[in-house]
Amino acid sequence: MEYTDKEFCLEVWGDMACFTRPELKVERVSYDVITPSAARAIFEAIFWKPAIRWQVTKIEVLSPIKWTSIRRNEVGALASKSPIYIEDKRQQKNSLLLKDVHYRLWAKLVFIPQRDRKNEKRTSNDENPMKYYEMFERRASKGQCFNQPYLGCREFSASFRLVNAGEDLIPAIPEDRDLGIMLYDMDFTNPKDIQAMFYRARMEQGVIVVPDKDSEEVLR
Repeated sequence: MEYTDKEFCLEVWGDMACFTRPELKVERVSYDVITPSAARAIFEAIFWKPAIRWQVTKIEVLSPIKWTSIRRNEVGALASKSPIYIEDKRQQKNSLLLKDVHYRLWAKLVFIPQRDRKNEKRTSNDENPMKYYEMFERRASKGQCFNQPYLGCREFSASFRLVNAGEDLIPAIPEDRDLGIMLYDMDFTNPKDIQAMFYRARMEQGVIVVPDKDSEEVLR
C-alpha cells in the first residue's frame, strides 16, 4: 500500500542559537541560519517513533539575521569515572552566536512500512500512518515534547508552536543570500562509518528549500 506523506509546520524561536560549523573546531561559530539536521531534531523532540522519520522540506527565516559574540568556559576533558579538576581543565573559548532567531520550519512525516524497518519483528497487520499524524498534531498543539527542543546547543532552548492550515502567516524576511555549503545531516547507514552530508543552501526572499536526502544536491 502506498502512503502520502503529510507535511507539518512549526514556528520556532529563541533568544540565542548556535548551529556550529564543523570545519571550525576550536572556536564555536554558527551558520547563518538553522541547519536541516537541527530542524529535524526539533520535530523529533516533539514526536518520534521507529515507524517514522522526518524530512525537512523548507526553512523560512522570519527575523533578521543578527550576531553576538560571547566567551564561555568549557571543560577540556571527556567525562570519566575519575574525578575531573575543573580548574586544571578549564578552557576559555569565544563563540559567535545568532541572537533573536525566529523560523518557520516545514517537514514531512514519512511513514516507514513495517517491511522496510530493520531489526523489527514482523506482525500480520501493517500500521496506518494516520495515527502518527494525529499523535504529532495533538502533542505539538499542546506544546508537549519528549525532551526540550534546542537551537543547535542544548543551553539554547527553543520555543515552538504548531502552525495550523489556513492561518495567516507573517512573511519571511525580504532577503536573498547564498549561504554556501552547509551541513545537511549525518548518514547513519553504516554505524561504523558515520558520514556527514552537506548541501548548497540558498535563501531567496527569506526562504530556503531543502532537498530530499536522496537528492543529487546532497553531497556525501
